[in-house]
Amino acid sequence: MEKQKIPPSPAGGMSSALSFGFRRPLSLALRGLILRRFSSSSNPLHCFAEEDKHDGTEKRDPPHHNRPTFIHPAAIVHPEAILGQGVSIGPFCTIGPSAKVGNACQLYPGSHVFGNTELGDNCVLMVGAVVGDDLPGHTVIGCNNTIGHHAVVGAKCQDMKYKPGNECFLEIGANNEIREHTSIHRSSKPSDITVIGDNNLIMGSCHIAHDCKVGSNNVFANNTLLAGHVVVEDHAHTAGAIVVHQFCHIGSFSFIGGGSVVSQDIPKYMMVSGERAQLRGLNLEGLRRHGFSVAEEQDEELVLVPTVRSMLQSIRDSFAEDRRGICKFRSWIET
Repeated sequence: MEKQKIPPSPAGGMSSALSFGFRRPLSLALRGLILRRFSSSSNPLHCFAEEDKHDGTEKRDPPHHNRPTFIHPAAIVHPEAILGQGVSIGPFCTIGPSAKVGNACQLYPGSHVFGNTELGDNCVLMVGAVVGDDLPGHTVIGCNNTIGHHAVVGAKCQDMKYKPGNECFLEIGANNEIREHTSIHRSSKPSDITVIGDNNLIMGSCHIAHDCKVGSNNVFANNTLLAGHVVVEDHAHTAGAIVVHQFCHIGSFSFIGGGSVVSQDIPKYMMVSGERAQLRGLNLEGLRRHGFSVAEEQDEELVLVPTVRSMLQSIRDSFAEDRRGICKFRSWIET
């Protein structure tokens, strides 16, 4: 990533940068460019692709190293910030001195990057998104991530044990879609870290607290709330408005019904629901969707099936001394 030189504002400081942006009207051509660059209909992974209306084929702009870097006059970009090639930074954005913004990133109007924060290539920050915080430690976000409108990612944790001045960390993988008003916090202490893997869909108004460990390919529906130190493995799916107690473990390929309050571990492959979530059986539909065979579900020698062995180990692990046990079982036909 090459450092782009940011020209200084005429008189320095925020007021000067803003006045520079308003001193002269934008030309019609520049207005059109801004509208095209910051249209919310663009695809975040192919931000500059457009369709040829004549033959229906898709045209792509040249690679990022051939794209011009676009910085709106009303944006405030610190001279020490490092920008990749082909970035687009909209009006009223802020980029701090320790920030690193990868190639072809798009910052929509009013989005901000603070503190020691690194954005990978092709990331998109929608209107009002805030990434990073002016705290010791770092926020690292991989490639091809979308941060939704007014989401806050990499802020200070809400843990009373956090000591001001301590380093705290957040690391996020690639290809995640983090939707509007979601909050994801850094760790509560230097020895821990909040981690999110790859290819997760985190819908609107979700919360992922300090020191959580979230794997890959998970789907969190709106208002999924994870307390501190929660572990979510891979391919888990939550319905809306669910709450997970601190230190709980959510196993791979599990499903949590809407409105559930999870206060104990959920083993792999299981489905739970309820005001105090209870086991309701296997997540059969989810298993089928992910290619598990009927033979694995009905094999008479179940103990020999790798899937079952993995589930049993998941249950055993939940009864370790530092774990919370598993959700109680309750039949669907019980009231």
